[in-house]
Amino acid sequence: MLEGAVQRGTGRALRDIGKPVGGKTGTTNEFRDAWFVGFTPDLVVTAYIGFDRPKSLGRRETGGEVAAPVVRAFLDEVLRGRPAVPFRVPAGLRFVRIDRVSGTPAGPQTAETIVEAFLSGTEPARRHAQGDGERRAGAPARETVPFDGLGGLY
Repeated sequence: MLEGAVQRGTGRALRDIGKPVGGKTGTTNEFRDAWFVGFTPDLVVTAYIGFDRPKSLGRRETGGEVAAPVVRAFLDEVLRGRPAVPFRVPAGLRFVRIDRVSGTPAGPQTAETIVEAFLSGTEPARRHAQGDGERRAGAPARETVPFDGLGGLY
């Protein structure tokens, strides 16, 4: 479920590894500590960056900037020459196309979509009038009120 953080988010330092990878970054206030947890279907690795006596790592020294590259270097080495193993989907999940701009369920004319995972029964239903939440290619983004419940997945 956290592949999106690597594909589009703060973990994009791992995006071009060429294998299925998910991850989550973290950064404390004042950039005192930063970490990245990266994982494949068969491996989990964490890099934690910080000082023994807490002090700032420096402005903008986030998990995505300082810890994710460490995890990437490790995974590059460990995964070299190994086949790409897909993530196994647990029972009870449903994948739904979502409008990347508005956060609403995607329709047939939605220009930019992502796929989000939901527990069966918690996926969003279309709550807007026909056409809301859809953007045709080249159309400007419009203000919409997103539905409740992306599920806190990312």
